[in-house]
Amino acid sequence: MSFDVIVVGAGPAGAATAILLAERGLRILVLDRARFPRPKICGEYLSPETLRVLDRLGVLKAVDHAGATPLAGMRITAPDGTAVTGTYRAIGAWRPYRDHALALGREVLDAILVDRVRALGVELRERTRVTDVLVDDGHVVGVEAMDADTRVHVFRAPLVVAADGRASVVARRLGLLREHRLQRMALVTYVRGVSECGEVGEIFIDPPDYAILNPIAPDRINMSVVVPLADAAAWSHRLEDFFTARVGQLAHLARRVAGAERTAPVQAMGPLAYDVAAPTVGGLLLVGDAAGFYDPLTGEGVFSALRGAELASDVAAAALQAGDCSAKRLGSYQRARRRVFAAKARFTHALQFVVARRRLANLTARVLVRRPGLLDLLLGVVGDYVPPGRLLHPARRR
Repeated sequence: MSFDVIVVGAGPAGAATAILLAERGLRILVLDRARFPRPKICGEYLSPETLRVLDRLGVLKAVDHAGATPLAGMRITAPDGTAVTGTYRAIGAWRPYRDHALALGREVLDAILVDRVRALGVELRERTRVTDVLVDDGHVVGVEAMDADTRVHVFRAPLVVAADGRASVVARRLGLLREHRLQRMALVTYVRGVSECGEVGEIFIDPPDYAILNPIAPDRINMSVVVPLADAAAWSHRLEDFFTARVGQLAHLARRVAGAERTAPVQAMGPLAYDVAAPTVGGLLLVGDAAGFYDPLTGEGVFSALRGAELASDVAAAALQAGDCSAKRLGSYQRARRRVFAAKARFTHALQFVVARRRLANLTARVLVRRPGLLDLLLGVVGDYVPPGRLLHPARRR
């Protein structure tokens, strides 16, 4: 069977791309090294605007039925203990798709998306690991992959969508990965027994670290601590000890989780931030974490994956219809990504500048206590439904 598009990776970015292209009548092959459902290290936060895309993909009802936890807002605790709580609400003309975000385990979310892929008749090959990219005369023309029985397969298509995450084989084979100056590591586990945790997510800022509590189910809290990579590297063989000690040094977090029970091993992911250069070959699009990642503070991962899939599917369908998958034609995808994501990236960089400086973080929290409307505006930007540029127009914040 011939295919119009090969999608490498069946996580949110790959599954969403496959769904949107299959709905256009294209023949899609999806390859993933895992068997679903499978666990995935993640903060497991879905912004209000993420819910819009999930609805477009036809899976929001299934997400609701899976027991996703509504989050009305976020509570932020500064280094000096100043705490502020913002809510997802209408900001002028901008309204959240729902008046809340959602928290849901990635194992559950990814399985729901993969079920939708299967329901559309897409050919999905699990436990099939892409090992190489086929390039001919400046165009990606397919991939080489190995199945669970170590048999080697060659799959060809006029377009390959790399959605194989932060360890993208496709991006690495083509020499597109770049180091980032922000060297951080996330340590993630689950806890239970945290009192009154369920209506909002919680962020604790204590430079150089920050931590997030995200309630994904009754008495099951995703607990993430982000630290400088250099601080954690020497403890790679004793992550549990390092995690316990680090939490103990984040005074306000330590008090919040005192008496809580850890219910899963600590897992590490890092370095978190990395850049990916735009491809110079035709026949290739990069989506989701395969296109680069900055930092999980604003929870942009799943939204970026799904929104990127929307952009990629539009460009891919038009290119295939025109019979032109050249680098020049597909370059419109990179331009669309810049229009959609550049302002949020600048906002995230500015936020990181604040949370990395104790005095500035404390001052910002005290300002937000006096101006709760500003906090809700910030949360609207974090929630992906308010354009970051609105922060530059105080008169329009109400």
